[in-house]
Amino acid sequence: MCPIFANLNSLERQVSHIIHLLTEGSPAEQKDALDAYFLPDASFTHPLCRVPSFSHISLPLIGEINSRWVIWMIYRWYKILSPRIVLNVECEEFNQKSSILFVNIHQIFSLFFVPFYKSNVRLTTKLQLVHSANDGKYYVQSQEDLYQLNEVVKFFWPGGATIIWLWQLFATGICILGALLLAPVTWVEQRHANGVNGVKKGF
Repeated sequence: MCPIFANLNSLERQVSHIIHLLTEGSPAEQKDALDAYFLPDASFTHPLCRVPSFSHISLPLIGEINSRWVIWMIYRWYKILSPRIVLNVECEEFNQKSSILFVNIHQIFSLFFVPFYKSNVRLTTKLQLVHSANDGKYYVQSQEDLYQLNEVVKFFWPGGATIIWLWQLFATGICILGALLLAPVTWVEQRHANGVNGVKKGF
C-alpha cells in the first residue's frame, strides 16, 4: 500500500481500500492506515461520537496521545461491536477546489450481542483533505460521517428505522397542512418579495 495519497488519481483508486482497512482490517491494519493517511491531529465526527482536533496530550499509564489515536480507539471499538462487517464503497466524488472527498458507503453492521440482527446502513463520508507543500501529497484532515436519522437508529434500535420513516411521513403531512392553513402568510411574503425585486410573481 502506498504510504500516502500521491496524487488525485491514486487517491480515488486507494480510498476504497483504505476504508476497508479501517472498518474490516485488524487493529494493526487500522492503525497503519490511520498513521499513513490521517494527520496526527485529524478530527472525526459521527452522529454518535466526536473527536476534536488535538495533539500532544499526556495521559497516565497511556502516555502522549493525539486525536488520531482516539480515532483508532473508535475504529477498534467498532470492530469489537461488529466483528463481521460487510462494506461496499459505491462511489467517490472529489472537489479539487475545496479538497473535499465525498464517499457513498453501504455497510451491513451486526452487533455481537444481538443474535440474528443485521443493520443495513447507508451513509456518506466527507473527508477534508490537505495538500502538503513538502511532499505534494494529500492527507486526511477531518472525517465526517453523514447519516440520515433513520439510518443512525439501525445501529441500536431494531425496527426503529420503520418508526422514523413513519414519523417522517407524518411530519411531511403536518408541513402540507400548515402551509395550506397559513397560506396568507406566504401570500404576504411573496407580495413583499415582489415589491423589493420590482417583479410580479405568483405561487
